[in-house]
Amino acid sequence: QVQLVESGGGLVQAGGSLRLSCAASGSFYALDAMAWYRQAPGMQRELVARISRTDSIHYEDYVKGRFTISRDNAKNTVYLQMNSLRPEDTGVYYCYADVQRTMWDTGNIYWGRGAQVTVSS
Repeated sequence: QVQLVESGGGLVQAGGSLRLSCAASGSFYALDAMAWYRQAPGMQRELVARISRTDSIHYEDYVKGRFTISRDNAKNTVYLQMNSLRPEDTGVYYCYADVQRTMWDTGNIYWGRGAQVTVSS
């Protein structure tokens, strides 16, 4: 089984910064794409940023220039550095991983339990 555990959420004032981490553990062959999603109260979960195993990166427009996604493959960890935070960034941030459980068993999607980020105005 694979577990994703997020850390680093919290309460911050508008304009502040937070750094989220998500560590994958358990038995697997490799981690393919990893990503961060978020879900605001009453809203659907939405993509924030995505990074491939080879560091190809995609950001949604509303975080471009403010958020930075990165990964450390040796530590099986993905990060999200969030700067210039706005109240509308408030929500639960979820880690996503596309896991290769064996050399031939690909496309297994796992989610973390989420980390609360609250930005006050």
